[in-house]
Amino acid sequence: MTWIIAPEPVDSPVAAALWREYYTEVSDRWYLLHEGRRTDPAELEREIAAERGTELAPPTGRLLVARYDGEPAGSAGVRLLDASTAELKRVFLRPGARGRGGGPLLVGAAEEAARALGARRMILDTRGDLVEARALYARLGYREGARHNDEPYAEHWFSKDLTGADSGGARLS
Repeated sequence: MTWIIAPEPVDSPVAAALWREYYTEVSDRWYLLHEGRRTDPAELEREIAAERGTELAPPTGRLLVARYDGEPAGSAGVRLLDASTAELKRVFLRPGARGRGGGPLLVGAAEEAARALGARRMILDTRGDLVEARALYARLGYREGARHNDEPYAEHWFSKDLTGADSGGARLS
């Protein structure tokens, strides 16, 4: 079983399916933790439709899809914020693909894509309840720091210098 990570059009059916799964999971987690319920289906549909991911499209962004044994298993997005800073977005692995080493490969491929766009630094935000994501970022050399955006659900902000970082062996196809 092998991982292949490659750029994907943001409007492809694969990208749309992964976005839906990602958003459903993180939204349901938040609502279950804070309100004891899953996301309202109408709200879920509005948010999925409103966030098409166009900021992750070339020339200033990339959406990457990870495939495990040929099947779509996850995604990550990168977008340039300025000439030297990229932001990591929508890092997600389907539950059945977790624990197989794909997370570090996917983030490494996103770092490689950010470097190809000219970035020397990667930033990201995440929530406190996404403990697995926070542990992954820390393990991969991201350092928690000061707030760098006004995202309403963000609780932790990370950054990483990409100038000497190793992508962990991930290569874009």
